[in-house]
Amino acid sequence: MIRIDRYAIVLYVATLGVCLSTWAVAATRVSARPARATSTAPAAASSALTPIPFTSPDAQNIQVASAPDAWGGPRTSADATLSDRVTSYTIQATLDPGKHTVDASEVMTWRNRSDRPVDKIYLHMYLNAFEGPGSTFFTERRMFSGSGGSRGAAKLKKGQWGYIELKQVQQAGQAVKWRYVHPDGGPSTDHTVVEMDLPQAVPAHGTLSLDINFHDHLPRVVERTGWWGKFHLVAQWFPKIAVLELPGERGAKHLRWNAHEFHYHSEFYADYGNYDVHLTVPKGYTVGAVGHEQGTPVEKDGKVTHHFVQTDVEDFAWVAAPGYKTLETTWTGPGSPQVKVRVIYPPEYKVVAQPTLQATTDALTYFSRTLGPYPYTTVTAVVPPLNASEAGGMEYPTFFTTEHATEFTPGTISQFEIDFVTIHEFGHGYFMGILGSNEFEEPMLDEGMNQYWDQRMLTDRNQDIYPVTPLLKDLGIEFGIRPFVAERASGVLGIDVPSDSLDSNSWDRISNTSYGSVYSRTASTMRTIENLVGRKAMGKAMKLYYERWKFRHPSAADLRDALAEGTGRPKLVDQIFASQVYGTRKVDAKVVSVDSSEQVPRPGTEMKDGKRVTVTAKTVDKQISDARAAWKKIHKNAKYGGPYPWHTVVTVRRTGAPIPQTLQVKFADGSEKTVQWTDHSRWKRFDFDQPTKAVSAELDPKHKVLLDADKLNDSYAVKADGSASRRWSADAQALLQSFYTFVGTL
Repeated sequence: MIRIDRYAIVLYVATLGVCLSTWAVAATRVSARPARATSTAPAAASSALTPIPFTSPDAQNIQVASAPDAWGGPRTSADATLSDRVTSYTIQATLDPGKHTVDASEVMTWRNRSDRPVDKIYLHMYLNAFEGPGSTFFTERRMFSGSGGSRGAAKLKKGQWGYIELKQVQQAGQAVKWRYVHPDGGPSTDHTVVEMDLPQAVPAHGTLSLDINFHDHLPRVVERTGWWGKFHLVAQWFPKIAVLELPGERGAKHLRWNAHEFHYHSEFYADYGNYDVHLTVPKGYTVGAVGHEQGTPVEKDGKVTHHFVQTDVEDFAWVAAPGYKTLETTWTGPGSPQVKVRVIYPPEYKVVAQPTLQATTDALTYFSRTLGPYPYTTVTAVVPPLNASEAGGMEYPTFFTTEHATEFTPGTISQFEIDFVTIHEFGHGYFMGILGSNEFEEPMLDEGMNQYWDQRMLTDRNQDIYPVTPLLKDLGIEFGIRPFVAERASGVLGIDVPSDSLDSNSWDRISNTSYGSVYSRTASTMRTIENLVGRKAMGKAMKLYYERWKFRHPSAADLRDALAEGTGRPKLVDQIFASQVYGTRKVDAKVVSVDSSEQVPRPGTEMKDGKRVTVTAKTVDKQISDARAAWKKIHKNAKYGGPYPWHTVVTVRRTGAPIPQTLQVKFADGSEKTVQWTDHSRWKRFDFDQPTKAVSAELDPKHKVLLDADKLNDSYAVKADGSASRRWSADAQALLQSFYTFVGTL
């Protein structure tokens, strides 16, 4: 998912001077709620087996690495399948676009990976997040309103709410009883998780099969899914089983169900499996979906049935709309199958079809080269229509929605918007899809790590993130901002101490802004590690992470260990993870003072020929004068230096986390000295003996530490020079920093 509003950016750039004086961010605290269960559906009978507990609603900060054999162990080329398949869904679905409904039958199979029988399972009923104001989603949406922006602001009216109804659930012909439960203590009116009491327990390592009939009423697009006009993005639409985690997986100490409610600030988490889906729509509708379409669509009675199949993925979504166009190409890369790349778009947005196709193939090339081969045979990008922008910027395996626009001008903000959103949503196919991150509990592993790799791609191809708009260009204002400069500005600048750690779960946060900072703070943190260990080492570490954890479900601890091993810098990686990923420590180091003194003789007493002799000020003055004259006679053209060396003391101080820093000191004769500040001291003095005095000192001269909250105090000049130009530079920087901070909240 992408948190960016193109209209807000353009408007803000055009009216920057006015907005800077009025912009502010509000914060709202989240109240804890006790867990509860309600029986608003057919009641479930009491279980004969010991209940399997839910994972904690406060789950966060997983610091113990997963077991080596977690999720079946690392996947290799010797494995017959890409993933250790746990689920399978065979679905027959029919869309009624006039009523905005889907009627479907589903056969769901699930493999019990545990060593004990299971007689209760939990299904996600995500679409019920949009059934009314009492859902967890809408309850939190009201609570977070005004606290740093919102993705979807649409207000649903009569007939525009969405929901999913279970019509019939059977196990081997026997009715399954069920009820709604609230694993996270959400309101009793939330219906996004259902508990099912199985007539027949699933044996240890056995397989469950359920026959489910269900009915969807799609919402008007408010966030992620729904309809607008005849456009239908059908996502979070079918009953999907929660994940049963075993001890040693993602910090689990015992068997547990990971079955969170659909929160306002959360996305999804599911087992890998296979999908075989038949989609019936009216004739004339363009259809796109997760996976590869099988054969030719079948037409009957004015309707057309499309058949899609995809193995080794965690979800299935689709789009259907009349009159939409497609643009296609194929892509090949080392280690990957031939990939069919498809863009589906409304005719009015034809101008962005080719740029979207190009950005997708560019992303395929970059991600497969820098992380690992793309394993699927398709990828489909969908351009949403006017008035359905909240359906854009969403990701599903092999299928994503992107940005729409009526104009596309290379080198302007329009190109950035299309390229960045397309690359970002494609990138989720790796971090959410192939790596199977838990977006409920560790959004940094998906949104954050994806943001880091997206910006790395843009940086590698020298593409500025916020190119100038035509309006500003007409005013004579031209600037381009490097990707990680913008990330640092929106996620680090102006933050005293972060309210939530990066590895906090997605919903238990102080504000929208705190959740949004997961993107930029993670990108800045990972780029800082890359800068300190070197590009080659970080690239090696990320490939190791991908190879070790593809088609599994890593935790932040697993990422930490892969980075530590791959970079060969475990202490540095552990240090940054402790302060940023698991902690909330600010990073700020500054040069406090630069003091240089010439080491000339001084009055006092000294031992000479075994006797104590008093050296007077007069004697010392004469000695110094004679030495200067003699030195000058020899060095007639020297502009700096003298007969006596200079002793310089540079004092530096840390406020917050002890991130390794480089100190560079420059001297009057043009020489310089560089030292490392790697210990954990709160302050330190560095001494230098040089022929000339120091003229300046600077921490992090190559700007590697993006986490540093205030780069303006990193440098210290002994003598001011060019004050006017620096004044204007500082003013311009402050202006741009305010702009970046605003953008970071969108």
